[in-house]
Amino acid sequence: MHRRDTTVAWAFVLGLWFAIIFVALGTWHLAPSTAARSALLVGGAVVLMFNTAAIVAMLGHYREDRDFMYGLDIRFLDEARAARRKRKYG
Repeated sequence: MHRRDTTVAWAFVLGLWFAIIFVALGTWHLAPSTAARSALLVGGAVVLMFNTAAIVAMLGHYREDRDFMYGLDIRFLDEARAARRKRKYG
């Protein structure tokens, strides 16, 4: 579960980078001046920097609390599976 969550988080970061770059390239000609383009580039870079840093920090916390967080998930999944078996087989 931890590996899947980590992969999804990195896929989100990669997707965000591609989306911001795509939008910047697609709308570059719409900016009225060099100053506006610079402001948009700086704004996009700040969004990318803070979102990437937030995901990295989140993954660090996941790593620290992995046993606790995923232990609860596994316990609840096991209990749900046992309850389904009990209902199915009586």
